[in-house]
Amino acid sequence: MKLKPEDLDKISEKMRSSTTLREGKGRAWVTVHMGTCGIAAGARKILKTFLDQKEEKNAQDVIITTSGCAGLCSHEPMATVELKGEAPVKYVNLSPEKVKKVFADHVMDGKIVKDYALAKGSERVS
Repeated sequence: MKLKPEDLDKISEKMRSSTTLREGKGRAWVTVHMGTCGIAAGARKILKTFLDQKEEKNAQDVIITTSGCAGLCSHEPMATVELKGEAPVKYVNLSPEKVKKVFADHVMDGKIVKDYALAKGSERVS
């Protein structure tokens, strides 16, 4: 995948806003797990879809970031959503369509999408 100028703009904006949540200004943090297993399973599409949703919804108080492998390779691609003051929720086996629902329901409205969630904090979501 080659980077385009607009990708660099998005990365730059992400880096500028990455301190927002730590400074108490952000309300949500989305981490897309991008270890080699995640990338092989399609994590780049997942990251792009989260970034597109953030832009489409003009969600300036949402931080989109990446991490390495989360250790659950068979469940990739995965992302973790953490709303300020709440336990993180790990979403698994994501697709761009699932990301759109997670973004709308959980990130924007605070409602966990249990059908796609593996765990909340250290507990399974059922």
